[in-house]
Amino acid sequence: MNYSKDMERCIDYVEEHIKDNLTAETIALAMGYSVYHFCRVFCICKGIPLMEYVRKRKLSLSSTELFQGKKIIDIALEYGFETPGGYAKAFRKEFHFSPTQYAARMAGFLELKSDQNIGGYMMKPVIMKKAAFKAAGYGIKTNVTGSSYTKDIASFWSYYEGENLESKLYQILNPETHGEVGLCIPSPEDGTLTYLLGVIVTDFENVTEDMLTIEVPEAEYAVFTTPPVDTTMDTDQDEFAAIIKSTWKYIFTEWFTDSGYIYDETKLDFEYYDERCHQRLDTVMEIYVPVKKINAK
Repeated sequence: MNYSKDMERCIDYVEEHIKDNLTAETIALAMGYSVYHFCRVFCICKGIPLMEYVRKRKLSLSSTELFQGKKIIDIALEYGFETPGGYAKAFRKEFHFSPTQYAARMAGFLELKSDQNIGGYMMKPVIMKKAAFKAAGYGIKTNVTGSSYTKDIASFWSYYEGENLESKLYQILNPETHGEVGLCIPSPEDGTLTYLLGVIVTDFENVTEDMLTIEVPEAEYAVFTTPPVDTTMDTDQDEFAAIIKSTWKYIFTEWFTDSGYIYDETKLDFEYYDERCHQRLDTVMEIYVPVKKINAK
């Protein structure tokens, strides 16, 4: 499955239909994907939620027409904004100028910055089957089709400011092995997902009311280990977070292309953090991606 090419097809599709009433549903359908899976892969590959990208492109392309002397009301309606006021508000939020000021003081296009890549580190995953397991922990809901997706996930810890979630999980649930899992649990009906940070448990007997639970089915996984990074001095673990993000991007933009596998949408992917990710010279974590052979029955 060539996800990288499909993402580029999406970019072309958005450009061709930029003045249409584009939605996550119409774009995903045109690309031949489910809404949830396509929005998530797009965000991983491009580093920006799908509809946030569409909004930015509408504003960026419409800005060039300001230099041609078009009226703001005509541009706003042409690009699918409900009112000239709504367009002007979105424009100012994006560019920090009103459309009129921008036309007078700015020129050219805004370019989206590409994400950090993994520096040529060639990751060869281990293909393995993993039995079903139970996980319990804490989570938040976010919308994978909207602009708040990455922001919600990134600010997960702020929801529990002042609490040591890791210690709390182990004290209450007493799991057999040390290691945390991070799962995105989709709700395809409304485009939302729940991001759960938890531990693997044998049962849900000790689960408290403020916790979430999930039973992860048996699956075949491609297991990726992230490139090692020194986190001994990185208290905020910014570099580690960037490496994880780049690894996800590598999986969908490069590895899947010639792997002979496709992502198994009927299963759940997850991240696994154990003792190897606690402020070490060689900090790593693992990403479990559910896969199935192309043309497999």
